[in-house]
Amino acid sequence: MKRIILRMKRLRQADHQISSQVRAVLVDSLYASPRSLVIGALTSSAIAAVVAWYSDDHWLIACAIGIGLVGLGRIIDTLSTRGSITVREQERGYRLGALSYSALLGLFGLLTLTRTEDGVLHLLSVTTAIGYAAGIAGRNAGRPLIALSQLCCASLPLALGLLIPLHPLKALMAAVILLFVIAMLDITQQTYAVILRATVASEEKAALAEHHARMARRDDLTGVANRTAFREHFEERLGGLSASGGKLALLWLDLDRFKEVNDSFGHLAGNELLVAVARRLDARFGDSGIVARLGGDEFAVLCHIAQTETAESIGTTILDLVRQPVPFGGHRLRSSASIGAAVAPDDGCDADTLLKNADLALYRAKESGRGRFHLYEPLMDEKIERRRQLDAAMEGALERGEFHLLFQPIYGLAQGGITSCEALLRWNSPEFGPISPGEFIPIAEENGLIVAIGDRVLHQACRTASAWPPEVTVAVNLSPVQLRTPDLTATVVSALRTSGLPPKRLTLEVTETVLLDDVERSLAALTELNRIDVCTTLDDFGTGYSSLSYLTQFPFQTLKIDRSFVVDLEHNPASIAIIQTIVDLAAKLGMRTVVEGVETPAQLDQLRRTRCDAVQGFLLARPMTAEQMAGLFTDRTVGAHDPGQEHPLPEAG
Repeated sequence: MKRIILRMKRLRQADHQISSQVRAVLVDSLYASPRSLVIGALTSSAIAAVVAWYSDDHWLIACAIGIGLVGLGRIIDTLSTRGSITVREQERGYRLGALSYSALLGLFGLLTLTRTEDGVLHLLSVTTAIGYAAGIAGRNAGRPLIALSQLCCASLPLALGLLIPLHPLKALMAAVILLFVIAMLDITQQTYAVILRATVASEEKAALAEHHARMARRDDLTGVANRTAFREHFEERLGGLSASGGKLALLWLDLDRFKEVNDSFGHLAGNELLVAVARRLDARFGDSGIVARLGGDEFAVLCHIAQTETAESIGTTILDLVRQPVPFGGHRLRSSASIGAAVAPDDGCDADTLLKNADLALYRAKESGRGRFHLYEPLMDEKIERRRQLDAAMEGALERGEFHLLFQPIYGLAQGGITSCEALLRWNSPEFGPISPGEFIPIAEENGLIVAIGDRVLHQACRTASAWPPEVTVAVNLSPVQLRTPDLTATVVSALRTSGLPPKRLTLEVTETVLLDDVERSLAALTELNRIDVCTTLDDFGTGYSSLSYLTQFPFQTLKIDRSFVVDLEHNPASIAIIQTIVDLAAKLGMRTVVEGVETPAQLDQLRRTRCDAVQGFLLARPMTAEQMAGLFTDRTVGAHDPGQEHPLPEAG
């Protein structure tokens, strides 16, 4: 008996330690077979009524009525829906009914044994109570304290009733009942242990499956929703849009120049940037909307909005969040985002259409200079479709030899002849024909092909220039992506060594916009190029935002004055004054000046008066092939021709 009591205490302690999910499953098991409970309640109540009727004892009749009423209440409780009551309230209600019913059955058996002499009635009462006790031991094993309490309430009064007469056979039966109770206590506890292990294992398996399902819909790196979960949420919210009203804004964003962060600081830095951006977006929009990483450096944000204009304010907020620097290893990683947005139902009612339209708006944002937000407009389709087609056509174009170089001479006014040639990249696509550099170079910068193309340009330009007269240099334009690649200097050295071109005969041109994003890295790259005796030129000077500050910070040897000042040189005194000021300033800083875009003799005459160092333009020579340049150097002695003549060079054939 002591062992049983100890096991009961342990059972009670273990019962308090089970999780709420397991408890809920075990409590539900009490209602798992309502049919058996209904049958048991009806048969027990019927037998009690029969025994009370034949005994004609008012105590038995009252007890039988109680059994019937409690049994009816239990049937109603079992068959009715339990609504919003808690698991513990549900268990408490079941326990009250179960113990009341078993206690009434035990009392009914005790009264039958002590108040009647009919052996048949004794048999009916005892077998009914014992049968009920045996049944509930298995049926309610999921809540063993309830099952064991019912067992004791139903059986122990019978044992007491059999012991009262002090009859040997009845005492023997009482002992059998007590042994039955002990055996059923042990069986119930063992059954509970099996049920509990199975339930816990099932719950753990379900929790693991739920965890895996949840993780399968989470981005491993950032923790926000992944593409799969995003698509599910997107379609779900679109489906409920007609019923709820309002609008749904889809904002699709790309991190600008994310590849450069990876190339410069490593993939760990790139990961840190992605995580930081995801956390900021989720903190701002995660509660009311959906934030997802669609892959790479692409994110999406879904928000319910009342009017389309709200999407623009959301876009502005996202731009501000992304611009905030991210500390990493002593550095401050900086990035910006290009965002395209589409609004349902204005721009489409299904997920595919809205995603396509948001993607078109994203391309427009990138095309506009990055760090921008654009809403979808129907007119975007045609232009963006061409951009996509060119992007696809560019794959493999370098290997197929579709890119080639032209060279435009630059004339020194003092020397009166060619002092340099600018290498100009051209693309002649078999599918689309000749494509303007202004159209294909931004695409190459975006898809990363500009690095491979730029390397090829450097090697080819140096190889071509190595056959020119030794006083003629070659100028090659660098894109922003190239300037920020860590192996730029190694690429330049390789091109020079392979071609045999002296470093001083190579000039690399960069525009002011290249310098705006990362002053420190740009300065380091240009300084390194100067260290190997390669010259650098600031191209399109005068069109940026802080040109004068660049002259004191960056090691340029040449300023190239933008053609916008030359166009109205003949009619606008201000343009003459600006060019003259730049020329004088450059001379004082020890820099040369080149003016591009010269197309008329009058413009050339005006530029002579400014005493600029060199000029370039269609008046002097159009871009020509390497073969034509070689022929030009062969036919003419460099410096013997006066560029001031009406036609300093024949039209390139």
